[in-house]
Amino acid sequence: MASVAAKLHVFVACALLLLAVGCQASPFWPLEMGYYHDKCPQAEAIVKGVMEKAIFQNPGNGAAMIRMLFHDCFVEGCDASVLLDPTPFSPTPEKLSPPNDPTLRGFELIDAIKDALEAACPGVVSCADIVAFAARDASSILSRGKVNFEMPSGRRDGTFSNASEPLKFLVPPTSNLSDLVASFVIKGLNTEDLVILSGAHTIGRSHCSSFVSDRLNTPSDINGGLAAFLRGQCPADATPGGNDPTVMQDVVTPNKLDRQYYKNVLSHTVLFTSDAALMTSAETASMVVENAKIPGWWEDRFEKAMVKMAGIEVKTGYQGQIRKNCRAINHY
Repeated sequence: MASVAAKLHVFVACALLLLAVGCQASPFWPLEMGYYHDKCPQAEAIVKGVMEKAIFQNPGNGAAMIRMLFHDCFVEGCDASVLLDPTPFSPTPEKLSPPNDPTLRGFELIDAIKDALEAACPGVVSCADIVAFAARDASSILSRGKVNFEMPSGRRDGTFSNASEPLKFLVPPTSNLSDLVASFVIKGLNTEDLVILSGAHTIGRSHCSSFVSDRLNTPSDINGGLAAFLRGQCPADATPGGNDPTVMQDVVTPNKLDRQYYKNVLSHTVLFTSDAALMTSAETASMVVENAKIPGWWEDRFEKAMVKMAGIEVKTGYQGQIRKNCRAINHY
């Protein structure tokens, strides 16, 4: 009751002040566990049901949702701005930016989840929360339940999306450790978060263009056997949008979210310069060893890091909107 009364007090205060000075709601209305318990009791179950079916059909759908959360949250915060389609008024949204186009996928899956939620509870569940729930469920399903956590919700959807923004915040896979750490720090995450969240590279596929130039065409520390295999899969001139096949990021357990990634880092069998960079400092190398060798260590930290990432610069309360269509802002 106290929580309801407090929110009512904030609502009245904001209503009185809104026209004069505006009202920033996020300091008053943090994300909550079970936010949709009364508004749409079946919301999280609906998301999980769609995700289970999608991952059964193609495990890559789960990897796509985890990657989408990262690409959304690091640009404009976790507000589903990455989902917006181009319009005459906004012809170049985030999804057309090089870090997202053509490699970011899963937009149709978000559409399917949104359609199911709109049928059950019209206008209630935000697209930003859908992305967060989908990434949470993908983590659980792909880890066979070893990564299992609750995701607070109450995010609202943003109304701004521009292709220039991802270039500022999504560093490329050719990045060194200092650039990677800096990109996380600016979003309120630390070095351990970087190492832990990098573990998501144990699932999914990568386009050859993401690693050919700096890992295969020039000297690198990549394992000779893996390099030979990759040269057989990838053209030396692989370019985004051109001749650009995909390969598994983890050939040992490609469809399982687990700590194998860290074993691969230690054996120099990872694809990206950004993966290998984790061994270039004593601090991060020690974390890699811990994650590789201690059962359950990484999974526990991954749960916490995912929740932390999903809270970056969220919009709540009076900020943003609840989009009816995740690809377009509402026009009233």
